[in-house]
Amino acid sequence: MVKVLFVCSGNICRSPMAEGAFRQLVSNEGLEESFEIDSAGIGSWHLGEAPDRRAQIVVRARGGDLSELRARRVTLEDFSHFDHVLAMDEENYEALTRLCPPGEEHRVARFMDYAPESNHREVPDPYYGHLRDFETALDLIEAASRGLLADIRANGL
Repeated sequence: MVKVLFVCSGNICRSPMAEGAFRQLVSNEGLEESFEIDSAGIGSWHLGEAPDRRAQIVVRARGGDLSELRARRVTLEDFSHFDHVLAMDEENYEALTRLCPPGEEHRVARFMDYAPESNHREVPDPYYGHLRDFETALDLIEAASRGLLADIRANGL
């Protein structure tokens, strides 16, 4: 089983969108039994909250569902439990590398590294934006999700 954790700032926009998009991609490929997929935030501002309404709208429009997800914070145990701990932006990546216990650094990566064809190195935070900003973030998330799945398959799923 491949275990993937998506991480953003508060776990109500980008990382739950990534969890939902990757879960949908894996399901479409018939690989649900091969993956554990989750999301978390660096901060604790939104603990227990559902994803942002706009995130739910754009994911639902593309066939996904975030309604059951609730925000949680990254834990130290996540670094040994998950094979991939994927940061949505550079600030999240730096926070994860500071939190990461010694010997687990190989698990932490920048999510957009899986979309090398994109000219974006980060998934921009749409929180203070409009619905279109969430759609743009989801476009990037879907591109990186396809690259991540291809990489996992290439490395022996």
